[in-house]
Amino acid sequence: MAKEKLGTGEILSAFFDDGVYTPLLASGTVEVAHGCAGGQPVYAVCQNGGALTVKDVEKQIKALEMACLTGNPVVTFYDAAGAKLDEGLDVLTAASRLNAAIAKASGVVPQVAVVVGVCGATAALAAASADVCIMAEGAELFFTAPFTSAAHGDKLPGAGSAGFAAKAGVAALTAKDAAEAAALAARVVTLLPGNNLAGPSVFEFEAPSAAPDFAKYDAEKAVAALVDEGSAIELFSAFGKNVYTALATVNGNAVGVVATRPEGLCRVCVDKAARLVRLCDAFSIPVVTVVNSEGFVPSASEDEAGGIRAAARLAGTYADATTAKVALLAGKAVGPVYTALANADLRLAVTGCTVSALDPMAAARVLYKEELEASDNLAAATAAKAAQYAANECSAQAAVAAGAADLAVDAAVARAALVNALDILASKRVQRLPKKHGNMAL
Repeated sequence: MAKEKLGTGEILSAFFDDGVYTPLLASGTVEVAHGCAGGQPVYAVCQNGGALTVKDVEKQIKALEMACLTGNPVVTFYDAAGAKLDEGLDVLTAASRLNAAIAKASGVVPQVAVVVGVCGATAALAAASADVCIMAEGAELFFTAPFTSAAHGDKLPGAGSAGFAAKAGVAALTAKDAAEAAALAARVVTLLPGNNLAGPSVFEFEAPSAAPDFAKYDAEKAVAALVDEGSAIELFSAFGKNVYTALATVNGNAVGVVATRPEGLCRVCVDKAARLVRLCDAFSIPVVTVVNSEGFVPSASEDEAGGIRAAARLAGTYADATTAKVALLAGKAVGPVYTALANADLRLAVTGCTVSALDPMAAARVLYKEELEASDNLAAATAAKAAQYAANECSAQAAVAAGAADLAVDAAVARAALVNALDILASKRVQRLPKKHGNMAL
């Protein structure tokens, strides 16, 4: 743990604007407060490191209920030495009620978990259920205490740490200490709407300093050239590294961004992308997807480990999302990757991209089989035919002509085209068919 641990009051002061807030339920291990963070009204639940009683858990439930009534986000700062054992099963059933309250509030108001101390067992379950989980270095997050696990021969470096939680895909963001974690939480809350019925916040912005350059594609740089200067907050940077995900603003409006890296998409990358899309859809935050990928990992081992199921879940997540969706086809968008990621209201094909049902090299081998077999240099002839096929059948203009894209744009004007697309979709409305819910491949 950190040598100089912040108290509850210091954490709340670091989180709320100008350190101003109203204490609501201030006695015991849990304190509830209300105030503004980044101008957004929000409830904060702060644990002080002690053992949780039934009354403490009930205060957390009360905060969630109040948040849903008033349409405000909830940020919970986790630091508790477990449950008070002399309360027996009552505290266990209270934890079950808390889990139900978290599920009930999910998709109604944003929930942010900030782990600043010990967060174990049922508390870890609650923190991992939040829309965004932030963890300070020196804090601990686990189901089974690392020393207990090590005693049974299951010892892993860094188990329970912030870095460990980030690699596991639990912590979306990490911070050097509790104060920085609180500031990050305030920034995240600012980008999220107050609730699922609230309109989007509008921010002052600066246009990006660099123009998009998809020829020398780098996912993070591509996103930085599309969104407002300095607005991107990358989420899950240590998890699923072949996909970049972030919250940002475009022309002052909040968006979620998924940008593939050229390498293949594994099941972890796919889960990461689907999670961000699901969060954005819950609160009607537009989703911008930048597509340039070699495809899903071509591996039978990956398929056996759940790769196809994960990809189906990604495709289902995009298809099910009713928020505004814009796909920017910046490089390769071939086969299943196009099917899953380009499920958007507007698809912008960047000059030089490749949009195809099959990789051009494989398509050339099928379409020109006899001609290639008769050539003197099979490899050179195949490459030439693949290049010809890509230029004629897989270009941005060909994609528009075939209905696989809605507009062909040059890289230099990609941001302007994105801004226009989001403006067009700002008034999007969707009515769902009556049903309880779909059945994704979870």
